[in-house]
Amino acid sequence: MNNMIIQISTDTFLKTLLFAVFGFALAMAITPLYTTAAYKYKWWKKPRTNAVTGEKATVYQRLHAKKHRANIPTMAGIIFVSAVALLTALANLERTETWLPLASMLGAGAVGLLDDILNIHSGGLGVAGLRARTKSILIFLISLIGGWWFFAKLDVTSITVPFVGQWTLGWLIVPLFILVVISTANAVNISDGLDGLAGGLGVLAFGTYAFIALVEGNVGIAAFSMTVVGALISYTWFNVYPARFFMGDSGSFALGTALGVIAMLTDTVLLLPIIGAVFVVEAGSSLIQISSKRLRKGKKIFKIAPIHHHFEASGWPESKVTMRFWLLGVIASIVGIILFLLEISLS
Repeated sequence: MNNMIIQISTDTFLKTLLFAVFGFALAMAITPLYTTAAYKYKWWKKPRTNAVTGEKATVYQRLHAKKHRANIPTMAGIIFVSAVALLTALANLERTETWLPLASMLGAGAVGLLDDILNIHSGGLGVAGLRARTKSILIFLISLIGGWWFFAKLDVTSITVPFVGQWTLGWLIVPLFILVVISTANAVNISDGLDGLAGGLGVLAFGTYAFIALVEGNVGIAAFSMTVVGALISYTWFNVYPARFFMGDSGSFALGTALGVIAMLTDTVLLLPIIGAVFVVEAGSSLIQISSKRLRKGKKIFKIAPIHHHFEASGWPESKVTMRFWLLGVIASIVGIILFLLEISLS
């Protein structure tokens, strides 16, 4: 194994940490504006009454009926998305590093915002909000535009396969970009089902990518990631059990899309399923459940999907599920960092 020395200047390290601090402070300043509007205009989250496969969501209703009767507002993702956008636009806007993740975050956040608005004004029947197919098409279009920019404007045509080397894809980098962004956006969206869960996992994932970007010398990406970390810590402060508000699709789609884009920009896309292992398991559990119902005449693998609800239905308190998933997220991030450092030390 080759000896490897990582050199990060104190000024650069301090700069990235300051972006986290300012992201936190700005999100904290925006929060009272959001809460004032949310409670005044009753932006209450409408619960789903039907599962994705069409049947009544009886287990979900049993687990979360009390929470939804409390009238907790949604759409709080606009807090941290606004904080990240403002700080990046003012102090960290770079064509090669932050244009793409910022634009993707705003685009996906806009799709989620539309879904949240429809949810707020719905009667709570079925799956409140945009139809799943409509959301999928809109996120696909955003990822398609992002993939084209990645290929045509940033001139990226290859990815690094850990411990193997560069793999040239040419224009096929575009469909890979689309696959990664859509998958990550949906995985984070699916994981946003318990108080504090998606926020805490997002802090871990973006914090990990901030470290990776710093080691690579991508200071703009590192600063962007730390801005997200700071703003998400502010959000999670109010979202831990019992939640004061929910991020909604405006937050989860924005986070997932930006995370996928950053994985592509740092050329660590094959490490993303490891760093975001909890997101992968969450999305995988939903896919397995849906497939089982359709192929086995309604038979289920889990009591309810995604898997965080399965553990709830098995008797785990909500806060215990969240904290244990956070701990799994910590392990996943550590393993991802170890593999990243091993790969660059051997290259």
